[in-house]
Amino acid sequence: MLIERLLKVALLGSEWILYLLIILSVLSIATMVERFIFFRRRTERADELHRLLAKALDQDDLESVAELLEKRPSYEARVAREALRWAPSGPEAMADAVDSELGRAKKDLERGLNFLGTLGNNAPFVGLFGTVLGVIMAFNALGSQGQNTSAMGGVMAAIAEALVATGVGLFVALPAVVAYNVIQKRIGEIETESLALTKLISAHLKAGLGQRSANTRSPENAVAQETPSSSKAQHESQARIEAVGAA
Repeated sequence: MLIERLLKVALLGSEWILYLLIILSVLSIATMVERFIFFRRRTERADELHRLLAKALDQDDLESVAELLEKRPSYEARVAREALRWAPSGPEAMADAVDSELGRAKKDLERGLNFLGTLGNNAPFVGLFGTVLGVIMAFNALGSQGQNTSAMGGVMAAIAEALVATGVGLFVALPAVVAYNVIQKRIGEIETESLALTKLISAHLKAGLGQRSANTRSPENAVAQETPSSSKAQHESQARIEAVGAA
């Protein structure tokens, strides 16, 4: 009883599978175009941004650094702006702020990625399902014809049509897999460049702290911090030298 009911469902045909694959293909292309435009508008030369940021930091002009990053539309500049905002609080606070900003940015960067990955992995199986349904229909027709060999041509044609579903499934899956890998690579590049800019700002911050620490230990400060006893000894020595000269 169960097999008969499932057979009736299977005999509905595989044409609806092809329509489903066409709809998924349209959605996949729309997602890829949207992602391309998204990254295109937010892409810039990372080397140039790194060079300009390093130049502004070398001049110790944080206002110019903030203005430079504010004009940039990329996510690398967005993360660097957040790092610069938290720079006065120290490197550890800045690192936490960068991690938080990257986590927020990932929501936008990975939009549509799950759909492309799922479609790339499962579209061939959807096509195979359509092929199976078509083959079931073909063999059912063959069984109903009995010994009528003249109907074999129609059965073979039905099997050939059923195989089209597998081909369409692969056609839908391959672009989705390629787009998924390209987007993953682009997200990795954005994260790498963002961390590189953050490390540059952190290095500048640490260098400033080290310079101030060195200034407190400079010879001029050491002279200014002489003890009274050492100053008195120098005066006595100078007096003895003057007395010898007068004799």
